[in-house]
Amino acid sequence: MTKRFERKSVIVTGAGSGIGRAAAHAFAAEGARLIVADMNQSSGDATARQIRDHGGEATFVRTDVSRARDCAAMVEAAVERYGRLDVAFNNAGINLAVAPIAEVSEEEWARILGVNLTGVFLCMKHEIPALKRSGGGAIVNTASVGGVIGTAGVTAYCATKHGVVGLTKSAALDHIADGIRINAVCPGGTRTEMLAEWFKDPAVEKRALEHTPIGRMASPEEIAKAVLFLASDEASFMVGHALIADGGLTAQ
Repeated sequence: MTKRFERKSVIVTGAGSGIGRAAAHAFAAEGARLIVADMNQSSGDATARQIRDHGGEATFVRTDVSRARDCAAMVEAAVERYGRLDVAFNNAGINLAVAPIAEVSEEEWARILGVNLTGVFLCMKHEIPALKRSGGGAIVNTASVGGVIGTAGVTAYCATKHGVVGLTKSAALDHIADGIRINAVCPGGTRTEMLAEWFKDPAVEKRALEHTPIGRMASPEEIAKAVLFLASDEASFMVGHALIADGGLTAQ
């Protein structure tokens, strides 16, 4: 059976843990050659090493997506290492401590905006020319269920993720004529390191589960499956779409 991403050159940002790591493994299992991008040297190296240990091809590139030169170097690494770029999963993101908006400092606001929204912009800015040179391809951006609804206490995070949805839709229209499909995935609660920070208070986890009809959190691997679908030819008619995977949260 032909693998969906056989010999494709794929970038995954935030690949050192959580959804990014799960997606990197899933792309590799489908034949992709990976650029594993993350700010954390040890966790990013670990993801790339795990992929190579299983017979895959992966190169770690330390990347701060809020810095234009890092994003440019990441794309250059993909082209130099694999000769082209076919797919990018712009997944890197951060969150702040739960607090009402009036208690968020300007420095915190600038930091989360820089990674979650400007970071996606900078990645796409440098990925799109490389994808055009390859004759087209696909981009998937990580938004969130917080990109389609509001949630008290995480206002800054939700603002950035709403921004990612809008950025995705508009960029998709800019570049569909170039053969580049751009979509977003909007995960609900997923058992990642970020969620673990929120769930240090058992009451927070209890409330989250009560509001999720499926009665549990997603695994990173479940969200990775949605990402690979959006990036694959199976989603060939999907353009500028924000795919929600939230266990029924927004169906209520």
